[in-house]
Amino acid sequence: MTIVMREPGADGPHAAVAALREWQDDAAPAQLHPGDVGWFWRRGTRATAAAVRTWSRDGRILAVGLLDEPELLRLAVAPDARRDEELARRIAADVSAPERGVLARPDGAVDGPDGTRLREVLRAQGWTDDEPWTPLRRDLTEPVAAPRVRTGTVGPGRVAVRTAVHRAAFESPRFTDESWQAMAAAPPYAGARCLVAYDDRGGAVAAVTVWSAGPGRPGLLEPVGVHPQHRGRGHGTAVTLAAAAALRELGSSSALVCTPSRNTAAVATYTSAGFRPLPETRDQKRPAGRP
Repeated sequence: MTIVMREPGADGPHAAVAALREWQDDAAPAQLHPGDVGWFWRRGTRATAAAVRTWSRDGRILAVGLLDEPELLRLAVAPDARRDEELARRIAADVSAPERGVLARPDGAVDGPDGTRLREVLRAQGWTDDEPWTPLRRDLTEPVAAPRVRTGTVGPGRVAVRTAVHRAAFESPRFTDESWQAMAAAPPYAGARCLVAYDDRGGAVAAVTVWSAGPGRPGLLEPVGVHPQHRGRGHGTAVTLAAAAALRELGSSSALVCTPSRNTAAVATYTSAGFRPLPETRDQKRPAGRP
């Protein structure tokens, strides 16, 4: 059967999220997680649906992509389709041709899981490696040590605190209370939690959102942020420990997080919270001169 690429309708990418949840496995390479789509959902259902692409054969989804930015497609592939030649060549053709509605910008890049046939096909077509990212994983078989600061789960009454910490940590005005409400109302958030860490004076110093993919599957930390006025005091490690503990309570087998390798401070923070660095991964950039 022929591979078909689709964009979800206005009702939202529910089938894509369900497939992503099913594919999460501790033995698999780092790839697009349902929490990544859940975090994107802060932009609304319509925007999220417009950013998602699926590739299917005979009605079964084999790959899911998220246009995390207009120039970056992040991908996950079904475990039994990672070496599928037809799928790899169809995705490669779709991301290489702007008129197909995937990567319209000339500086487009694809973040595909390691070990897939797609990465080999793109490399053979001249796509080059971009900057390295470090995925990190913490096993959640054993209990997680309690953090040294007080943390709390964010509910409707504490949304403004959560969003304010994020805006300060990332110097971005886009995460508003309304954005949080849109994210929290979306299906992926049913297995998610927002946590805020507080200092001895009761001030909010760090925040994180954790995303479960279901019991026995790896969960995701996305995003983790520390208020710039409170950095260097161990708050990043503390909120990361709280995040790992929350995922364990949700039944996750492990906790995942990913950061640019050049962000050595973030790598050190996650390592101090018991996360183990995995082999670096790199996006693949479209060849120079391509439209």
